[in-house]
Amino acid sequence: MKNNLHKLYFVVFCLLIFLGLKAQNPQVLIKTELGDISIEVYTDKAPITAANFLRYVDENRFEGATFYRVVRLDNQPNNDVKIEVIQGGLSSQKAAKRLKSIKHETTDKTGILQKDGAISMARNKPGTASSEFFICVGDQPELDFGGKRNPDGQGFAAFGRVIKGMDVVKKIQQQPADGQMLITRIKIISVTRFK
Repeated sequence: MKNNLHKLYFVVFCLLIFLGLKAQNPQVLIKTELGDISIEVYTDKAPITAANFLRYVDENRFEGATFYRVVRLDNQPNNDVKIEVIQGGLSSQKAAKRLKSIKHETTDKTGILQKDGAISMARNKPGTASSEFFICVGDQPELDFGGKRNPDGQGFAAFGRVIKGMDVVKKIQQQPADGQMLITRIKIISVTRFK
């Protein structure tokens, strides 16, 4: 009986250690000239997309990046399906830092929906995402798999969520724009892991 109790304690102890050491999702700090945005990157749910974003972070490829596009209800008059996001990345100005495009991970596979604060990859057709990303302002189900914002119905690959700094995201979204392009781009000072 005493021996069985020791074995049980040992199993519980090992389990607690395992659970305590279980890897947490990385967290990334995007410092902008208007404030900081903290992101949790879901490597567990969107491994391809998350690894791509973290490679940009770890290799300092976002140096010189900006937020340059804001989509609001008032600046998409020709779209039947309206969305609200801010978009950033290297744009065409820093194309030399861009990595090869990645496979498209749909929201129906990852389970990461385009809810308020979701961070996702911008793309043209599926499989063209590389360096450009956007952050949802409010829930944006039309950007999920099966959504109607993109005619192919594949949606956009979400890979994380803002955990602090949605006030900064909203401040960026309200900056003056010519159509959807910011008149003055918002500088991204740095993008670094902090956890």
